[in-house]
Amino acid sequence: MQLTDVVLPRSSACSAALEVATTYASPALVNHSLRSYVWAAAYGDAHGLDHDPELLFVAAVLHDIGLVAEFDSHTVPFEVAGGSVAWVFAAGAGWARDRRQRVAEVIIRHMWDEVDPGADPEGFLLCRATGVDISGRNAGDFPDEFRAEVLRRYPRLGLAEEFVRCFEDQAKRKPDSTAAAVARSGLAARMARNPLEPRAPEQ
Repeated sequence: MQLTDVVLPRSSACSAALEVATTYASPALVNHSLRSYVWAAAYGDAHGLDHDPELLFVAAVLHDIGLVAEFDSHTVPFEVAGGSVAWVFAAGAGWARDRRQRVAEVIIRHMWDEVDPGADPEGFLLCRATGVDISGRNAGDFPDEFRAEVLRRYPRLGLAEEFVRCFEDQAKRKPDSTAAAVARSGLAARMARNPLEPRAPEQ
């Protein structure tokens, strides 16, 4: 398994989604989104899970857009807000209504505990990939060298601190949201233990 085996899709929708992300999200969140696509696509390819690369890429790149100030919602969970942004984006990209709904579903489901890969392969892959990147859950899916290669290409850039801050803010404003439940369940500690997080050299 090598990073060169994971080809980022180059459709106009993928390029535009990445432009949206890089315009509004922080570099740490953008790299998290790109790593999430790489983990998802690499796992899908390694396990023969048929999936739509364009749909998965757009969902991965926009899955946290509901956390940024311009698209944050005070009334719905961030993943629902992000799904709505992606639906509108997909309409502008000319996607059919069913495909717009699919990208919204994938983004919403990335916050589920688990997703049925038979019913929603893209949702399953994004859910699993974000778990790898945020808390290190299932990080053993990937060889050490592959993980190191991905982190060299897309460094974490202080993601843990920013992400915990975002989720704690969501929890204060939307205490019944999934993000609030995740924050209360020890997100900060799990992120600190994530084997993907850089470690200070031992003295």
